[in-house]
Amino acid sequence: MEAFSPFPPDWAEPATHATEFCCPRCGAESRQAKSVWINRRSPVYGTDHRRKWQEFYHCGECATPWWAWSSDRPPSPYSTLDDDGNDLF
Repeated sequence: MEAFSPFPPDWAEPATHATEFCCPRCGAESRQAKSVWINRRSPVYGTDHRRKWQEFYHCGECATPWWAWSSDRPPSPYSTLDDDGNDLF
């Protein structure tokens, strides 16, 4: 399954909206998904005029399909940006 395919996978049809950015059934993080599909065909514009998309996840722990808005995704724990205000220059 290609995450950026214009066609949704069959498993995304019964997906439920997760109010937190994790599987609503077992709490697994999005990184634990066995499949991902991003609905880039229908972006929504938020109040800040930024685009957001539906991100669909097929949970790798309990096989529950769920989706959440891209704007609700938490910051990556792998980010190397350090914004502590202690600039060297």
